[in-house]
Amino acid sequence: RGPSPRSTRVLSQSTFARQASMDLKPHPVIPQKKPVLVCILDGWGENPIKDEYNACHSSKSPTMDALAAKGPDYYRSVLAHGPAVGLPTDQDMGNSEVGHNALGAGKIIAQGASLVDIAIEKKSIFNDAGWQYIKPAFAANTLHIITLLSSGGVHSRYDQLKGIMDGAVADGCKKLRVHVLTDGRDVPDNSCHEYMATLVADLAKLEGCDAKVASGGGRMKVTMDRYEADWPMVERGWKAHVLGDAPNKFTDPVEALKKLKEGGDSDQYVEPFVIVDEAGKAVGTVEDNDAVVIANFRADRVVEISKAFEYADFNSFDRVRFPKVKFAGLMQYDGDLKLPANYLVPPPLIERTSGEVLAANGLKTFACSETQKFGHVTFFWNGNRSGYFNEELETYVEIPSDNVPFNQAPLMKAREITAAGKEALKSGKYDVVRVNYANPDMVGHTGDLAATIAACEECDQCVKELLDLVDELGGMYLVTADHGNADDMVQRNKKGGVLMAEDGTTPLSLTSHTLAPVPVAIGGPALPPNIKFRDDLPKAGLANVTATYINLMGYEAPAEMEPSLICAK
Repeated sequence: RGPSPRSTRVLSQSTFARQASMDLKPHPVIPQKKPVLVCILDGWGENPIKDEYNACHSSKSPTMDALAAKGPDYYRSVLAHGPAVGLPTDQDMGNSEVGHNALGAGKIIAQGASLVDIAIEKKSIFNDAGWQYIKPAFAANTLHIITLLSSGGVHSRYDQLKGIMDGAVADGCKKLRVHVLTDGRDVPDNSCHEYMATLVADLAKLEGCDAKVASGGGRMKVTMDRYEADWPMVERGWKAHVLGDAPNKFTDPVEALKKLKEGGDSDQYVEPFVIVDEAGKAVGTVEDNDAVVIANFRADRVVEISKAFEYADFNSFDRVRFPKVKFAGLMQYDGDLKLPANYLVPPPLIERTSGEVLAANGLKTFACSETQKFGHVTFFWNGNRSGYFNEELETYVEIPSDNVPFNQAPLMKAREITAAGKEALKSGKYDVVRVNYANPDMVGHTGDLAATIAACEECDQCVKELLDLVDELGGMYLVTADHGNADDMVQRNKKGGVLMAEDGTTPLSLTSHTLAPVPVAIGGPALPPNIKFRDDLPKAGLANVTATYINLMGYEAPAEMEPSLICAK
């Protein structure tokens, strides 16, 4: 399964100026010698804490060790979080979406959380078209909000949810129902109890509005599937949120989480539940003329539930009934699919990405990953666009991911991605070959240290195969990552000490991304000996990587991109 290709671009007279702005000039030193390999180790951070809980450090990774040993001329780190990738503060963890946006665009773009913050602060969200679309439901119908209940800043933030709820009540909303998805991944596990108690208290303070929690479940159990890997997960969400149908029914959402987590399940895997009244009737089913808002700003894990609300001809599961609602996303989650058609905050405008620039110059690209990260090396890399810029110049290959918990199969599809990458390199067809290894991130999210170490070791071996082939073919390479994750697998105090469970001996696992910078390594036999990393960009971020790999392809990067990391010395 690949993206829906767009038709090959035909330039009209009105686009000549745009084309001219993307024309690439030859690099004065670096030859146009293919192949160039761009390899992304998803979730591989360069963490300053190097102990046994840093899977990148404690794994046997001779390939990455050898790259690092080449020293600062050929190996460095760049920032992958906070303002460096368009997020509000240095405390905002990076993620694969904003990371690949930056890697693909070469620019720092105000991203999801930042855009929403601005819209709420300026109150423009309450005047824009999306809000006006849902507002007619406020007086006589119900506003439903589906959201990840979290302040992790990766998919959602609680202060934004509260801002939307407060704004709706101020605008006349009389009945509000919140459908929660517990986190435990971007925030500490077991924090769902605190988040739920806070939400229930805040709902009780909304004067003049009947406001309640209506349904919920864990983010990896209910609703938040991505890349169509597990539609039954989305169906469980539809049944709970829309139909009021779940195997677990409670009258109190706080008690619901206490009961459902008695067996020790992670917040991520809380079973679906519905809140009912004293008569056993669901308090928040979705009905005709209601408004439904998804309050996640990140796209990938709400695209499928959005399709279920948006498409009349939807057939991925039996919806049982399809209420006629006013549906809006917090943002538009897919620009080419126009999904959803209505949204509260306009998307960032990312134009002239590296993919578009390369296609405009007739350069051929190969991109490959497995399902879990395929969208990142295509859709997000290309500025949140589905499909091709020029199908004749681009080849996208998706390796289907295993539908199992990733710590049970930590090698994932690294071998298959490697085989596809090697075939592309040997073909001689492509100017640049781009691959993404999902293992460090996806296995790291499980909190399983041993499995994550195995994942890192597998990736290291696969990278060696690719680099050996680049050497054999006389090409160049750039190895990097998009954010940290596998580099720290435990929760820590402010001094870096490991936090322990109640037994005093078991470390509390960390399942979220980290604030660590990520490595960038360059090399290959075609790299001129005087081309090395600059030493005047200490605060460089992922966006600086883009111009770097364009340079390695033998071209000067467009001036609008962040400066390249390399120069002639």
